[in-house]
Amino acid sequence: MTKTLLQHAKRIVVKVGSSLVTNEGRGLDESAIALWCDQIAKLRADGREVIMVSSGAIAEGMKRLGWATRPSAIHELQAAAAVGQMGLAQMYETKLREQGLGSAQVLLTHADLADRERYLNAKSTLLTLLKHGVVPVINENDTVVIDEIKFGDNDTLGALVANLVEADAYVILTDQKGLFTADPRKDPLAKFVDRAKAGDLALEAMAGGAGSSIGRGGMLTKILAAKRAAGSGASTVIAWGREPDALVRLSKGEAIGTLLVAQTQKNQARKQWMMDHLQLRGAVIVDAGAVNKLQKVGTSLLPIGMTAVEGDFARGDVIAIRDDQGHEIARGLANYASAEARQLCKKSSSEFEKILGYMAEPEMIHRDNLVLNRS
Repeated sequence: MTKTLLQHAKRIVVKVGSSLVTNEGRGLDESAIALWCDQIAKLRADGREVIMVSSGAIAEGMKRLGWATRPSAIHELQAAAAVGQMGLAQMYETKLREQGLGSAQVLLTHADLADRERYLNAKSTLLTLLKHGVVPVINENDTVVIDEIKFGDNDTLGALVANLVEADAYVILTDQKGLFTADPRKDPLAKFVDRAKAGDLALEAMAGGAGSSIGRGGMLTKILAAKRAAGSGASTVIAWGREPDALVRLSKGEAIGTLLVAQTQKNQARKQWMMDHLQLRGAVIVDAGAVNKLQKVGTSLLPIGMTAVEGDFARGDVIAIRDDQGHEIARGLANYASAEARQLCKKSSSEFEKILGYMAEPEMIHRDNLVLNRS
């Protein structure tokens, strides 16, 4: 099962914890980051897409500011993050460039991923970076929000990114070998969990305890993050970050760490969510040609096939696609708000910029965000 899940994973989100990135708080661990970047390059050469979610900004900022202990005041933590993000981005840029890879720093907040319009914008940006062979290096925007500062050490953020880009796998590299049935430092009878179902409530009971003195993400946050990632069909591996060539070996199907298997297929999870969405904000009416293409070819919905727009919706809302008789034939995520969509009806993509002053996407609904009504 491990081999099937990870050997065939084409898009992988990798999260590394603070204690690994900063060598237990003694500043950025240049050699460790270089090794991960080397492995990312090997995965890229093997046709994989990799997104790195990296903690460590606060710890690096503390070092640069000369602070020996982690402050408790939120504004001081945010200041440390602002200082540390400079060094963190510089280090990844340097080490990835040594491997012949471009990098991009992307700062996200939970609010970015909760708002449907910002969600689509972030998704489009990340997928464009991947398309151009660039490795996105993502961190929580700790200078403006405090969720990860207080709780998650980027574990949850990594899961949200896995949902966002519809990753096949989520790999959490940490300072632990994986999940045990109890704390092995306290319980000699604790057994290692090599594989389990993501979302199994029994895992949460096993995974109590806080994180390290550098980061704040304990094993429980990783279990909950795996559960969240599984919601979009991504299985999670929790593994020791110092394991030699861990990412490469995992991609070859080797069993390393704890594998938490998603119970829902990637496409099924996303499409089921759209089909179950009850609060449709509006609809677009399409001509017979568009209906035929959608049903027989499974293509994206282009505005040139739209004849009318109903309701008031924003970019990122779930809307219905109806034929001229009012029958719902599909639904999906709108790339344009209703006011813009009305201007684009029966227009080709070459006219979008002239009409709107810009072009977000050539499609009204991309085929990856569209599900047909089979009833």
